[in-house]
Amino acid sequence: MDSLTLFSLYFLLPLILILLFFLRSTHRSRRLPPGSLGLPFVGETLQLISAYKSENPEPFIDERVGRFGPIFTTHVFGEPTVFSADPDTNRFILQNEGRLFESSYPGSISNLLGRHSLLLMRGSLHKRMHSLTLSFANSSILQDHLLLDIDRLVRLNLDCWTGLVFLMDEAKKITFELTVKQLMSFDPCEWTESLRKEYMLVIEGFFTIPFRLFSTTYRRAIEARRKVAEALGRVVRERRRRRSRGGGGGGGGEGGDQRKNDMLGALLDEEGGGAGGFSDEEIVDFMLALLVAGYETTSTIMTLAVKFLTETPLALAQLKEEQDEIRARKGESEALEWNDYKSMPFTQCVVNETLRVANIISGVFRRAMTDIDVKGYRIPKGYKVFASLRAVHMDEDHFKDARSFNPWRWQGGDSSAATNSVNLFTPFGGGPRRCPGAELARAELSVFLHHLVTRFSWVAAEDDKLVFFPTTRTQKRFPIIVQRRNHGAAPPPAPTFPL
Repeated sequence: MDSLTLFSLYFLLPLILILLFFLRSTHRSRRLPPGSLGLPFVGETLQLISAYKSENPEPFIDERVGRFGPIFTTHVFGEPTVFSADPDTNRFILQNEGRLFESSYPGSISNLLGRHSLLLMRGSLHKRMHSLTLSFANSSILQDHLLLDIDRLVRLNLDCWTGLVFLMDEAKKITFELTVKQLMSFDPCEWTESLRKEYMLVIEGFFTIPFRLFSTTYRRAIEARRKVAEALGRVVRERRRRRSRGGGGGGGGEGGDQRKNDMLGALLDEEGGGAGGFSDEEIVDFMLALLVAGYETTSTIMTLAVKFLTETPLALAQLKEEQDEIRARKGESEALEWNDYKSMPFTQCVVNETLRVANIISGVFRRAMTDIDVKGYRIPKGYKVFASLRAVHMDEDHFKDARSFNPWRWQGGDSSAATNSVNLFTPFGGGPRRCPGAELARAELSVFLHHLVTRFSWVAAEDDKLVFFPTTRTQKRFPIIVQRRNHGAAPPPAPTFPL
């Protein structure tokens, strides 16, 4: 036996056992929720990642809930973390933002989004910026002008569809263009497409080891983040220059007077945060994070809504009937209006069920600001907390046949969904950090589904499945074969999948 092996057996192994004993003793004495901290340093991170890279991430939480209850302690991403799969505890965590808990995310996300992103802001600054963001995505703004932008850009993209379409890619293109329009008034152009490609690299680095030396993906993401920040910084500086000269906005495809209604204009108008306004760095970080939020999450919801509908023909048929009735009332080229959007009850059931099953936001990370007593346990100050929204949405005790896509549950027959949704259904989070773009995301998905089902029929080009790490997506970008509808024509033939 060599000296290194002897050293490991007689010195390192006892140290590891002592460390594990100490951690578990401390765990019991503090009245922490029960659980396992896993291996030293690594904890249970590998088990978590392995579960979320599969088609079924539920066992990671389900097994621990079965052993320890709906609130348990684990160790992931370098920190001991209290997981909650309990709706009451989740609501308590979300509602006490800024008082008992504060936002806290893994270092890779924090570094890539920037310290001035809405996700990481705290206190009065977060409150002010959250309110500002909400003012650009609320019902009145949608009704006044934003719905027309959504309708126009969705039509513009669908006009190019033919044959084989990779739906995830096309959905990301649509949502990115919509978000850029809302933030900076840019219409689709070469510049926006170049920016989108860099964003894809940024997002890939979200759940990686935040050290360039150990992760090529993280290194690429940091470099892409630098390029995105430089591109946005040039837009901000040009807008400042033109405003100082009384000229309004920038060039490169910006939409004239529309600049008065975009987020960048509002940020430049805002007072506070320094000498009369926000710095370029603050504005860039803020817009960079909003682009990520508007681009990645909504495009995934679009893709999965189509996937679930494709796999549920009865739901697709009912959705088509509802949307065909709306289209029949309007001319073929007429844009959807607010009254049309509000007359899509079954579409909203599809939206709700897609959000519930997909769980684009699996949960939220927080950090305890003080020692906190909850459900007979004590969460020590400084401990990381994860409120699992997915665990509640996929719990059979809350939603009958929870793993099944069933939009009819939202029509009122299933009380657990239709009646108790305020307590159980939280796809956009809750409390002061509830996603300010919730209504915008619903509108984008509804308009997209309207134009998709009234203009196309389709079949899946090949079998595809969901994975949930580093973000929720389909493995093969959900390729479909599309054919323009002429109302009465047969759909394209379905391919056969190898067994």
